[in-house]
Amino acid sequence: MIIVLGASGGVGSEVVKALRDKGEAVLAVVHSHQRAEAIRAEGIEPVVVDLRNDRDLRKAFGRGKRAFLLNPPGDPRGDAEEAELETGRSIALALEDSGLKKVVLASTYGAQAGHAIGDLSTLFELERRVLASGIPVAINRGSYYFSNLDMLIEPARQGVLPTAFPEDFVLPMVAPRDLGRAAAERLTSGVEDVGLRNVEGPERYRFGQVAEVLGRWLGREVKVQTTPRDGWEDSFRQVGFSPESAHSFARMTEATVDGEFPEDVWRGEVGLEAYLAGLVGQQKAPPSELR
Repeated sequence: MIIVLGASGGVGSEVVKALRDKGEAVLAVVHSHQRAEAIRAEGIEPVVVDLRNDRDLRKAFGRGKRAFLLNPPGDPRGDAEEAELETGRSIALALEDSGLKKVVLASTYGAQAGHAIGDLSTLFELERRVLASGIPVAINRGSYYFSNLDMLIEPARQGVLPTAFPEDFVLPMVAPRDLGRAAAERLTSGVEDVGLRNVEGPERYRFGQVAEVLGRWLGREVKVQTTPRDGWEDSFRQVGFSPESAHSFARMTEATVDGEFPEDVWRGEVGLEAYLAGLVGQQKAPPSELR
């Protein structure tokens, strides 16, 4: 049996689907009884575990030989970084004496040592702790999630795409479905398949292309509205982030814009056009191809 953390979330649910397609038995770890019942209705065995409780999580790990590890995002209305560090420490502690023979860890592009750099620092710390467990570890670092675009649909309907990224900024992106496939591939491969893998979609896109594709689907012009660098932190506060989280997310954005992206990547199949088609609720291709 394969244990999947975050099994009801966007990426975790895709891991579960990909494993079921491979005929694997799955134990879905979720955080609420409501989520558990929804998963049970799909014929998947759930278990409710608070990821901050390493003893209960170790018991869940003990029911399988392999596990997909995902640290859920902290609530940005509070100190998201501290919340993620807490669950990360618990996940790593739960690996001790768990009996697991291999784990696949979901991480992110740009993960690096430091403090207050959002997911970049919290996931790097989790990588470090999981590697220290002695269990064979496959780390999948995902690029910018297409699902981050979900919140931009309503502004796009008004003709605006608000973002910190310049219109011509080229960004690696990936769909949750491809992240799920990439994880399932390594969860079912040999224990020698370990180490770092970078996961992207089929190509990279300018943020201006996001506006172009959304404009075609919505039948109107959509313009990129880039927030100046000195306004990033304030923009996060305006949407309800705490001062700590606003500072951390602004620094993460800065690291992304100023950083370099890897060239050695595992490429998925879902592109920008297909993802936005599903997001807007359309089924057929728009009148012109993505430029």
